[in-house]
Amino acid sequence: MKRVYVVGTADTKGEELAFLAALVEARGLPVVRVDVGTRPSTSEMDIPAAEVAAFHPDGATAVLGLDDRGTAIAAMATAFSRFIVSREDIGAVVGLGGGGGTSIITAGMRMLPYGVPKLMVSTLASGDVSPYVDISDIVMMPAVTDIAGLNGLSRVILHNAAEAIAGMAAHPADRRETRPAIGLTMFGVTTPCVTAIAERLRDDYDCMVFHATGTGGRTMEKLADSGMLAGFIDITTTEVCDLLFGGVLPATEDRFGAVARTRLPYVGSVGALDMVNFWAPETVPPHHRTRNFYEHNPNVTLMRTTREECRAIGEWIGNKLNACEGEVRFLIPEKGVSALDIEGGAFFDPEADAALFMAIEATVRQTERRRIVPLPLHINDPAFAEAAAATFLEIHHN
Repeated sequence: MKRVYVVGTADTKGEELAFLAALVEARGLPVVRVDVGTRPSTSEMDIPAAEVAAFHPDGATAVLGLDDRGTAIAAMATAFSRFIVSREDIGAVVGLGGGGGTSIITAGMRMLPYGVPKLMVSTLASGDVSPYVDISDIVMMPAVTDIAGLNGLSRVILHNAAEAIAGMAAHPADRRETRPAIGLTMFGVTTPCVTAIAERLRDDYDCMVFHATGTGGRTMEKLADSGMLAGFIDITTTEVCDLLFGGVLPATEDRFGAVARTRLPYVGSVGALDMVNFWAPETVPPHHRTRNFYEHNPNVTLMRTTREECRAIGEWIGNKLNACEGEVRFLIPEKGVSALDIEGGAFFDPEADAALFMAIEATVRQTERRRIVPLPLHINDPAFAEAAAATFLEIHHN
């Protein structure tokens, strides 16, 4: 039977954990209370901290009884991450905590598969939660008051949290899907292309489109590493620009890593490699102020990549593709790589595009399975989308 795991640091949050667990149980759901505290508990828990701490690679003594709180919290996060993936009865997880508890609990939540309900009631939930959520599907709920004893408001917040997690656990999504899933990457400036590809393939494939904002590419590749994808149509590789040139939506150095590791069929392209992303205009580094910019919206400013930058981008991508031994087709839209990179557009620069294309072609070691495919089309031309879809069908059915 699947259970709702109610997790917190029972050395400081015992009263609140008991209240939350009782609310979930009142909805008829089985509960497991888990202590991830690093000090002696003030409440009885189903799984004590020592049992969780024993999952640390160096044993419980590497977690409990330490004088340094930061070291203890980091060690418990490691232990809880290993503990939670060992459990086979998790139907949902709800946690509550301040700074330390949030760090510990979300580290474990991030290890769980997508779709398993994960709700974190946290004093940090109204700020920047990216370090805690990362590329997971954790839901963060603001605690509003500190979690330091029950009060009139905290009871309401915890009641709502209990109702939310109980509803998710009691009514799981129908996961039946007979079509193989494929990952596609899209930006606003490549939307016509990717939308057309998805429409062309949707009858036969579960098309998962990821916004190419750094986390989007990482999420797609995590799904591939987890065995949840049958292939890639990675049209929008723009995250590489931000990685190499200081933009705010960067890939990591492991971009394309899952393509190499899984050897899944891969169709890629140069979508939006004409731009580096910054936030509002005043956030652009001073040394870039004379560059060619486009205000995407009041909060996002795009900077056109130069010939030299495009050459470096092409070489970086080419070297990554050389590590991919599966079926790889990399399509080159010779008439432009984004909605802005078109004749009359703000980022139209055939010389920069040529530097990008030549660098890719010069760097990639082409084989029977790894090919560069130039096309005399713009990336948002319907014929380019059709070519990408047809290419994927060809290599996936081989």
